[in-house]
Amino acid sequence: MMLSACGNKNAKPAAAPAPFPVVSAQQRNVSGYQEFPVNIQGRNNNEVRAKISGYISKVMVDEGQHVKKGQVLFQLETNILTQNVSAAQAAIVAAQANVSAAQVEVNKLVPLVEKNIISNVQLETAKARLLQAQSQYNQAQADYQSVKANIDYAIIRSPVDGIVGSLPLKTGSLVSPSDPVPLTVVSDTKELYAYFSMNEKEYLDFLERAEGGTIQQKLRNFPPVDLVMANGSLFSEKGKIETVTGQVDPASGSVQFRAAFPNKNGLLTNGNSGVIRIPKTYENVVIVPESATFEQQGIYYVYKVEKDTAQSVVVRVADRINNLAIISDGLQSGTTIVADGVGNLKSGVVIQPTPANFDSIVHSITPIF
Repeated sequence: MMLSACGNKNAKPAAAPAPFPVVSAQQRNVSGYQEFPVNIQGRNNNEVRAKISGYISKVMVDEGQHVKKGQVLFQLETNILTQNVSAAQAAIVAAQANVSAAQVEVNKLVPLVEKNIISNVQLETAKARLLQAQSQYNQAQADYQSVKANIDYAIIRSPVDGIVGSLPLKTGSLVSPSDPVPLTVVSDTKELYAYFSMNEKEYLDFLERAEGGTIQQKLRNFPPVDLVMANGSLFSEKGKIETVTGQVDPASGSVQFRAAFPNKNGLLTNGNSGVIRIPKTYENVVIVPESATFEQQGIYYVYKVEKDTAQSVVVRVADRINNLAIISDGLQSGTTIVADGVGNLKSGVVIQPTPANFDSIVHSITPIF
């Protein structure tokens, strides 16, 4: 009895179960966004290049300026070209004189041959000289047109309506058709193209969610998308996904998409970046706070509470939206689960369930990155 009394005095009281917030898994309609970084380009980007070699004598526009189709952008030095035009004109005059002289000779010989005064050989020789003179005249005309075209090419015009890009070459620079760098790029930005990529899984999920039998039908039926600009603001216009390559790039394992956005106010331009937000909706799905799930070796679990005991159960997480985990298998709506602090639990541990507000738990979750 004495030993027993001593043992009771030294015995430590059993630790009380630790409190953990618990909620019930719910069934709701969930809407959210899937986000992808995008590269923004104008609908039509035209490289402006010189068609002839020469020195830039005038730059008629500035970077960022809006220009019309046909507006003069650059002017090349034309002194040598002007001299070539004068020489070509002189060659035409000389060739015309030769044609006239040859024609006079033919006209003179025709009646003499008819009267058998001279042989037909002389007439045929004169006709051959006339044909040669006419050929030389035609060549002189072609040379003149070519030189004249070069004069026109010295005036470099905008191929489209749009915004002038950077101007890497200034007055006095020598340019030629073979230059690797264009004189500038004129971008039509009334409509913008946002290019982005999905991996193979994301692409297949996208096709499954979209309505329609073919890819074209799915794209037509897909709802409008949003664009978040580089400063975090939402672009005022909605966009539409227009095309998809439909082939997985073997190098990157991705599929490229293109979405079109109207840009009437010209807020964005060629080369901007941003994030595209693609809406996605799940109807009547079981959801739990994201903090209620944990992962081990690629398998996801939640702790189900039964008689104040936390039991781990395997679940399948179909998606994560707005701090919610969408459960497609392994858990029913109404089941009581541990909502937070699951990293400090082990299966089979007795806990003190503390009822918590579902939405308060969800809104309290903050991203780590």
